[in-house]
Parts: sequence; structure tokens; C-alpha cells
Amino acid sequence: MIKSHELKNRKRYLKKLIDFQDTEPVKVITGIRRCGKSSLLKLMIRHLRETGVQDEQIVEMNFESHDFRNMTSDEVYQYVKGLVVPGKRMYLFLDELQRINAWEDAVNSFRVDLDCDIYVTGSNAYLLSSEYSTYLSGRYVEIKMLPLSFREFLDFHNFEVRITSSALGGTRRQVFDKNGERYDLREAFNAYMRFGGMPGIADVGLDQEKALTLLDGIYSTVIVRDILEREKRCGQRQITDSTLLRKIVLFLADNIGNSVSVSSIGNTLMNEGLLENGKRKGNPSTHTVQAYINALLESYFYYEIKRFDIKGKEYLRTLGKYYIVDIGLRNYLLGFRNRDSGHAIENIVYFELFRRGYDIAIGKIGNQEVDFIATTADDKIYIQVTESMQSEDVRKRELAPLRKIRDNYKKIILSLEPGLDASYDGIESLNLIDWLLDD
Repeated sequence: MIKSHELKNRKRYLKKLIDFQDTEPVKVITGIRRCGKSSLLKLMIRHLRETGVQDEQIVEMNFESHDFRNMTSDEVYQYVKGLVVPGKRMYLFLDELQRINAWEDAVNSFRVDLDCDIYVTGSNAYLLSSEYSTYLSGRYVEIKMLPLSFREFLDFHNFEVRITSSALGGTRRQVFDKNGERYDLREAFNAYMRFGGMPGIADVGLDQEKALTLLDGIYSTVIVRDILEREKRCGQRQITDSTLLRKIVLFLADNIGNSVSVSSIGNTLMNEGLLENGKRKGNPSTHTVQAYINALLESYFYYEIKRFDIKGKEYLRTLGKYYIVDIGLRNYLLGFRNRDSGHAIENIVYFELFRRGYDIAIGKIGNQEVDFIATTADDKIYIQVTESMQSEDVRKRELAPLRKIRDNYKKIILSLEPGLDASYDGIESLNLIDWLLDD
């Protein structure tokens, strides 16, 4: 277990929790296993202690622990009630609560019967599926947690970004480790592209063998415990074939950033003899593939992004894309090699936009595509992502769809080699690494 003094801060997420402290909604932290949800609870507990809340007011229960994992919802309720300090507000931290059947009954009872502030984590969207969230309708706020951003990665691995003077009289950013060794920013970014952002890697160091062991453990836990075992527990026998599940995981990993359909995945797997194209109406292979993909989305292993017709102003039902929650997991699945780095950096940009609170879609304009349309209530950005803007052919290709868009919202191209021009007809060309750091 991480000791409180060893905790690394996750400022973005902790600020959200503090903003909602002592408000009525249940705070629900969701995200893939081992992305830092339990540590975030500990950060919040540390904050409470620092602001005068007594230990006796804090109740911590981790339902992965043997102490609590076999409890019923009634037993959870009675256990917490037995710890209540009369006349004091209680703070309840319920980690991996989805393991408890009818957990929502206990949480609702806490809300009604106790003076308390409730914090819950879950590693599966099943926790807030429509069937259950109705119990808490309007009474919870979801905080969606992801693995480390590039800036967090540097912090967790004890790297510091400093502004240094360049030989030509300007300034540049460089990275220094705790021993004062200096590295180029691109080297640090390459390490992020290689190892990914799972916080546990900071504990084992940037060692390929140890990182693979850690990532294998995360993969196995998500696939076996969160998908296959949960299906058994819930009596839903849709997802039973671990080989087929792994094939779909690998297919999606190999095709991040590509437009794919469920039927195309099904056809690929049928050609490999992994699916039978039954004769019943509705083609069961497509239904099977969709069920497996839904399970991967629910476990936060993959995220789906829809296409949006910019001229028609509507979402399209066909050919979305999938991105993997952590680029290190992709490398674990497919091998550490320089594969398809263009789509890998696209994957990183997608999740950085997600962290920053944008709703994200793929843009379609005519027969061309804009990598991302990122929108908030009062902002919209059109974004292209490419490795380099140095070649004229690449510049033409990346600029063409953005030039077709007639509104006045910001348009940017993110690349590792932006070239000398800072903009093209009002379209900004930004260095991807600077953009990631200028959060």
C-alpha cells in the first residue's frame, strides 16, 4: 500500500474532489484499474486531515481487501453505522464498490440516515450503468480518471522541466532528472510513448522487463476479473471465450485511430476461424463482437469516438474509431517497436483533450477528415495530428480539410516537427510536446 508521504499529487482530479467536498452528490471516481483511483482517495483523505477532519470521522473500505470483499450490502451498512461518531460529519471512502451486490442500497441508506460525505471508486462502467445509476439519479457526480498525462509522467518519474538558454540566444525547455542529468524533451516524450502513463511504472522505474510485468498484471486483472469473472457473477454468459476476447483486444490495439466497424472485426475473426457466421437472423457474429467490445469499453480499456458531419451538423452512425486508454498497454500487447507512431501520438492527443474536459468527435467534411473536433460549452477547436509538417505533401494533406471549414473557431495542427511557419492562413502549427506541457 502507498504510504501517504509517498503519494504523488494528481492536482486536476484532487481539485475536482475538493470542489465537491461537503456537497450532497456522491462523488464517483471511475477509470481503468491501477490508474490511481485508490491513491486519489488517499490524497483526499490527506487533504481532510490537513483541514481539521479527525481520523475517527473517516471510514475507508477497500472491497478488494479480504476484510470486506464478501460483505453483503446490509453488512456494509451495519459496519459503517457502527463507526459513526454522534454529532460529527462522517467521510466515507468506498473503493471498488462494484464488487458488492446491491451496493446502491447501502449508499442510498447512508445518504438518508447519516450526516456524511461519500466517495466511491469503480473500475467498470457497470457501476453507473442505467440499471443502477437510476438509484442515484441526479445525486452523483462522476470524476473520470485516466492514466498519467505527459506532464504527470515527468512528475511521477522525478523529472523537472526547466527553461534553458540555447546557443542561438533564445530559450528552450529541457528535462532534468533528480541527479541533475539533462535530457532533451523529445527523449522524455519517447519514454512516455514507450512506457505509457500507468502510475505503477514509476515504482518499478523505466525498465522494460519490469514495466511489461506490471502491464501484464493490469491486462490480466481487467480481462479476467473485470470482464470474465463479472460476467459469471452477474449470470450474463455472453462473454466466456478468453481467446476471442484477446483477439478483439489485439485487433483494436492494432487499429487505433483507424475507422472500423463491428462487422469488419467480425469478418476478420471469422476468416481466422474464431467466429461462426450463423444462419440465424441478425448474424450472431456481429452481436458477439459488439458484446465483447462493449465489455472492453465498460472496463475503460478502450474508448470509442464517433464521427461528426461538419456541414450536416449531425453525428454519423457508421465507422467510429477506438483508442486504447494507455499507449504502454498497446506496446505490451503488440510489442515494443516503432509501430504506427502517427496513430500512437493521435491516441495521446485524444486522451489529453479528454483530460482537459472536451467532448471529442472525428470531423467529416466532404470526403475528408479532421482528426478531432474538441468542444466545450463555450469553445470549439479543430485539430489535426501528424508526426511532421516538414514535407510539403504532408502540409497540403493536413491543411486541406481545415481550410474547407468556414466557421471562425480555432484550427490547429499538432506535430513533433512543426516546421518554421507558426501558422498557415490562420491555421496554427504547434509543437505537440509544448502543447502537452502547456496544460
